Amino acid sequence: QMYESDGSTMVFWHALDVPEHPAAHSVFARGIAAAGGRFVCVGTSSGAVLVFDVPPKGTNVTLSEILEQHRDPITDIAAEQGQAPDGAGDLVTADDSGTLCLWSTGEEFTLLGKIPGSGCTCSSVALWNGIVAAGYGNGQIRLWEAGSGQIRAQVSAHARWIYTLDLAPLTGKLLSGAEDSFVHVWQLSRNRDTADIEIQHCHAECVTDTQVCGARFCDPAGDTFAVTGYDLSEI
Repeated sequence: QMYESDGSTMVFWHALDVPEHPAAHSVFARGIAAAGGRFVCVGTSSGAVLVFDVPPKGTNVTLSEILEQHRDPITDIAAEQGQAPDGAGDLVTADDSGTLCLWSTGEEFTLLGKIPGSGCTCSSVALWNGIVAAGYGNGQIRLWEAGSGQIRAQVSAHARWIYTLDLAPLTGKLLSGAEDSFVHVWQLSRNRDTADIEIQHCHAECVTDTQVCGARFCDPAGDTFAVTGYDLSEI
């Protein structure tokens, strides 16, 4: 769904069955992100990522490219939420095996690097100022360089499966929610002297007897956040 400055609303539907691209045939879609100012990327259960070209005006949305680097179902996709350093990718895709692919968007998407999975699902990713934050099924959060693909930090953040990450683009706050009923707020930053990526724990909130499956900041600075849980009808 798109909203235009003149107040009009445009709704698009696309069947994930593209005859000329058998790899795009999928049982489900998971992971979506707007990228490059004009593209919408959608992950599928086949591991393919569908790239749609959305025009500034009109309804002529086209499937412009299919990215086929993943061999497992896509779990999440994230676009750069800040200012990417030179040479760093501005899109990251994750899959069920924990593999991450870093992309540079444009007329053609370019694969900049692939971070192999370790057999543990990467359930959620976020991208901010060249930092890839990834949440995993074992409760860990790992921070990677979007340029080199090198790991910079690893935190045992939760006791159970992490379901959701969110990032506040103005401040670099990171929100994580998991099956262990906890929501944590972290601060991401770069050391001005060494350029190392640092993560600091800021806040923990327990949602009693709730498997947290969704958590999002309500504002760009990360001053407030909303939470929901599995089989819960409220936010």
